[in-house]
Amino acid sequence: MFDSIGWAEILVIVVAGLFILGPERLPSAAAWLGRNVRKVRQYATGAREQLRTELGPEYDELRKPLQDLQGLRNFDPKRAVSQHLLDDDWNKPGNGGYKANGYTDPAAPAPAAPTSDSPPLTKGEKPPFDPDAT
Repeated sequence: MFDSIGWAEILVIVVAGLFILGPERLPSAAAWLGRNVRKVRQYATGAREQLRTELGPEYDELRKPLQDLQGLRNFDPKRAVSQHLLDDDWNKPGNGGYKANGYTDPAAPAPAAPTSDSPPLTKGEKPPFDPDAT
């Protein structure tokens, strides 16, 4: 129950309760809170057991998607992004050594230069010029 609440937060709640309720009523309020939390837990456990007995094997099938969703609770976006961008799976032989972020592996073969159909220029020959391309 206290997964996300630390001891500092509990201490702040106790001190605030001490100021709001006073030292006379604080023990009885804490006892009342403890009893009600225990009742809620018993109701939740009873409802879960009742569902388990009524649904039988279908209960486990119903729980699986909920457990998958709880697995997403531990999702770390920073790790996922860095794994996606820097993972070596992008450096496959059919990928030309390129990764999604543009990194080229030095061990990967360099991509071939584009080939043209025109023969190479001879000495003193001017390259073709296209005024529309500039």
